[in-house]
Amino acid sequence: MSEPKIPSDPTADLLNVLKLDRQTETDFVGRTQWMPHGRVFGGQVLAQSLVAAMQTLPETRRVHSLHSYFLRAGDINQEIRFEVEILRDGRSFSARRVKALQADKPIFVLSASFQDAAGGLEHQEQMPNNLPDPESLPSAKDLLGQLDHPATNYWANARPFDLRHVTEPVYLKPAKEQSADQMIWFRSIGEVPSDDAVQTAALAYASDYTILESILRKHGLSWAHPGLNTASLDHAMWFHEKPNVNQWMLYVQHSPSASGGRGLAFGSIFSKDGKLLASIAQEGMVRVPEYR
Repeated sequence: MSEPKIPSDPTADLLNVLKLDRQTETDFVGRTQWMPHGRVFGGQVLAQSLVAAMQTLPETRRVHSLHSYFLRAGDINQEIRFEVEILRDGRSFSARRVKALQADKPIFVLSASFQDAAGGLEHQEQMPNNLPDPESLPSAKDLLGQLDHPATNYWANARPFDLRHVTEPVYLKPAKEQSADQMIWFRSIGEVPSDDAVQTAALAYASDYTILESILRKHGLSWAHPGLNTASLDHAMWFHEKPNVNQWMLYVQHSPSASGGRGLAFGSIFSKDGKLLASIAQEGMVRVPEYR
């Protein structure tokens, strides 16, 4: 594992990593964050790619969907170059493709669609009710802060979001109940600016946290299971309402299937007052030694 580099202010570190260095109108460079296993966090490169795409568009044209693939493990010791391809700019919609590269090899690709604000039909899935208040639940720092290990140090101290499991967490041991469902309250630890692009990128960043846990939970596994090897393969996201990541949000997660060393998970992110902010789908590699 790489030498721990825990930021003194995880929120400031997040905001810094989302500030890309613009090389040309469509080319950008970004830094990476420390991770205990030495691979770039998927949510980081996802959020940075979205930022690169958004910087080629007017602020009035907001992202409504993205689809992406993780192609190679990113190296936390190298910067990332982002190449934006302008696919279309129509009267109401725009489309962008972003390629993230290290050492001239693509590690991630993203396609995203953007739209000007418009009226239309409205409905949404309802948020689960009768949930414990997030303030009553233990944080990762509460659960793991006394342990000294690169992974637990990262979970407890380096992440810019406070994550609180509604059900028993699976950091170090399996949950008592094997279920393909879980819910997590989360919000930024520090203050994230109200700028819409920054808020949207921050939500995309956090959407990669924990979603594969619904697969582990179903099979009585934890992140500490010996020999467990996981990686995000693809990530799709639909944005419904403007988020405020400074306030508590509920991440409802469900895994409908696992097979072939892969697992699929769906997620819905709600504001605390019940607005559906985003929908997520992710397939991940989940390899367990005894199942090979």
